[in-house]
Amino acid sequence: MTARSTRCTTAKTRTSRLAAVAAIAVVGSVLLTACGDQTEGGSATPSKDGGSANAAPLFSKLPADIQKAGVIKVGTDASYAPMEFTEGGKIVGVDPDIAAALSKQLGVDFEFTSGTFDGLITSIYTGRQDVIMSSMTDNKKRQEGLDDNGKKIGKGIDFVDYFSSGVSLLVKKGNPQNINSLDDLCGKTVAVQRGTIYEDTFKAQATKCGDNKLTIQAFDTDAEAQTRVKAGGAVADLNDYPVAAYIAKTSGGGNDFEVVGNQSDVGLFGIGVSKDNTQLRDAIKEALDAAIKDGTYADALKKWDVSDSAVKTATVNAGK
Repeated sequence: MTARSTRCTTAKTRTSRLAAVAAIAVVGSVLLTACGDQTEGGSATPSKDGGSANAAPLFSKLPADIQKAGVIKVGTDASYAPMEFTEGGKIVGVDPDIAAALSKQLGVDFEFTSGTFDGLITSIYTGRQDVIMSSMTDNKKRQEGLDDNGKKIGKGIDFVDYFSSGVSLLVKKGNPQNINSLDDLCGKTVAVQRGTIYEDTFKAQATKCGDNKLTIQAFDTDAEAQTRVKAGGAVADLNDYPVAAYIAKTSGGGNDFEVVGNQSDVGLFGIGVSKDNTQLRDAIKEALDAAIKDGTYADALKKWDVSDSAVKTATVNAGK
C-alpha cells in the first residue's frame, strides 16, 4: 500500500466497448469534491426503499446508518476492464455485477465512485467511502496498514475475499523484446499502475536484477501504463490474468497486446472495509455466501468469462 498522493487525478477509461455491457443495470452519478474521487459514478442496482420494511433477506444485518441511507458507498478505480471500467458514463464490469448480486441480499444500493487506486484505502479511513471494490488484492500489508518498508502508516482494513487470480505480463503484440518471464525484464523499462501489488512485484524483480537495472515507470492508472507499452516506451505491464487477457483480446481489435509467460502469484481480491465496521464486513460476507449459494455470483462471473476465478466460499482476511 502506498501513501495517497496529494495531487487530484482523474482516472482514465478504456475506449474499447463490450456488447454485453449494455445489459447491466446501472444508475446515478456521484461526484465527490475530495482528491481522487472526482470521476464517474454509478449504482450496481436500481434504488430500493430503506427502513424497517425492507424485505431483503439480510437487510437487518446491516449497520443502522447504512439501513437509513439505503446505500453502500463504494470506492473503485474504474480503469481496469473487465473488472471495473466506464461505459456510457457508468461504471460497469465484474465487480459492479457481483455488487448487484450482493445488493439483492442486502436490500441497499452499491454506489460506485471512481478515483485513483492509491487513494482508495485513504477514502475508507476518512469515511468518504464505506467499502472498496476495485480488484484489490488482500494481503497482510493492507490488512495491517503498513507501507513498503513495513512502517505503520494507517489502521489497515479488513477484506471480504470474493475473487481469485494470478498475474500475467502484457507486452506489445508480436512480443518484439522476446519477454517470457520476469527475469527477461532485467536491463529494460516496464510500466505499471502506482500503488498496486504489481508495482511491488516489479520492485522485487528490480532488486533481483541488481546492476542489470530494471527501470519502473509508475502511473496513476493502468490505462496509462498500457499506453506506454503500446508506444514502445516500456516493454511490459503486469496485470491480473483476466484483465490482461481482456486487454489483449479487445485493444485495437486484438492487435495491440499479447499475454506472455505463465500466471504467477495467485491471490485473492477482497472487498475492503474499515476495521471499525465489523458489522458491515460480516453482512457483506454473509451476502456473498448467499449469492454463491443461489448462483447469482456464478452468473456474474460467467457473463465476463472469468468463472475460473470463482471462490467457493466467502472468507475474511485470507490473503497472505
